[in-house]
Amino acid sequence: MARKSGGTKNPWHGHFEPKRVPEGVWMRCDECGATLFRKLVLENLNVCPECSHHFQVSAADRIGQILDADTFEEWFADLRPGDPLEFNDRRPYPERVKAEQERTGLNEAAVVGQGFIKGIRVVFCVTDSSFIMGSMGSVVGEKLTRAIEEATRQNLPVIIVSGSGGGARMHEGILSLMQMAKVSQAIGRHNAANGLFISVLTNPTMGGVAASFASLGDMILAEPKALIGFAGPKVIQQTVRVQLPEGFQTSEFLLEHGFIDRIVQRKELRSLLAQLIDYVSP
Repeated sequence: MARKSGGTKNPWHGHFEPKRVPEGVWMRCDECGATLFRKLVLENLNVCPECSHHFQVSAADRIGQILDADTFEEWFADLRPGDPLEFNDRRPYPERVKAEQERTGLNEAAVVGQGFIKGIRVVFCVTDSSFIMGSMGSVVGEKLTRAIEEATRQNLPVIIVSGSGGGARMHEGILSLMQMAKVSQAIGRHNAANGLFISVLTNPTMGGVAASFASLGDMILAEPKALIGFAGPKVIQQTVRVQLPEGFQTSEFLLEHGFIDRIVQRKELRSLLAQLIDYVSP
């Protein structure tokens, strides 16, 4: 009797070929190296079930993970960057922006608007590291400023989830650096009006973003092992030529030194944000 096989017969070689696993079913953890079933990672909010490594996620995923379903209303989606310096590295800046828009489906590195967390209305902003490293250009700064100002007018809490590894965007020069002061001033006015601002730092939060609004929260939360700082550790080490402390610029190091208030697992973030807002509400 012929032996049955689960494979497919190849008529050219006269033998059975094993079935191939479709691409994308498995993935490898960047932290522990474990081979993971991608579906389980997605169900775990893009956190490794073996070592709790927090993978980077998109702005759309952040919105879905934190806000109540179908409550997010995006604001200022029509804003587009200009090209004040006519910047050109490997390609002209307008071409780079267009390519990023087509690749990511975003119009810029920040998405802002309003939504609800467990029934509490908030102004919610998130930067996406997939769009030019989440860097802050004039549109990112303008979106954040307008959203904060609207929160001040409506007396709503502000939540900004930062995932900006690029800091201020060099393609726009001084106009990018100006956004640090502009967004910080909007936060200052929000604070003067007794408004609440919760800053959530994710991997990575660097450069001008970390040096401005991301560090100004009434409460500063961070995901585990997030890289947070101004210049990267390699740049600092090469500049000052000293051995940096172990874990330098991780959220754990910053918590130990009083820079952030709490490290929060991604699966706990939504509930904690609702609790914090409810606690400080009059």
